[in-house]
Amino acid sequence: MRRAFILLLMLVATQLHGAELDKDLADFKRDVLEVNKRLLLLEEELLFPADTQVGIYVSLDVGHFFQPDSITLELDGEVLTSHLYTEKEIRALKNGAVQRLALANVKNGDHELTAFITGIGPAGREMRQGVTGHFDKNHGRHFVQLHIEDDTAKQQPRFRFRDWR
Repeated sequence: MRRAFILLLMLVATQLHGAELDKDLADFKRDVLEVNKRLLLLEEELLFPADTQVGIYVSLDVGHFFQPDSITLELDGEVLTSHLYTEKEIRALKNGAVQRLALANVKNGDHELTAFITGIGPAGREMRQGVTGHFDKNHGRHFVQLHIEDDTAKQQPRFRFRDWR
């Protein structure tokens, strides 16, 4: 069976001109890439429908009093994700980047987010801090931001959740 298939392919290949074969292969490759793209979009829509989606983001304002090392995020008491930061990511956050920490599906209603943050605080001391926030999920996409900012009056970092609807 396999030999017959190979012989058939060889026969077809010899009958086609080189240019036609190249064009057919290019068309086939383009079609496969298009199907793959559509499948990936469909998979994302099925796994994370817009109506149940919540995105959790992290931002760092200035960063004089804190440099993150890791963040563990819990949603409704269950670990959602953990992230260890590289020097490159820390530089990006200090320059204004916003990182998507997690994307999850949740039902409408009240939810609790808890972030456990470790890093280097004032005077080079290791810090561990926990912060909890609540958000009320309604229909449509929902966004929550973990904002880390400098509190210059206290010379300490401040951690808080911002709710973006």
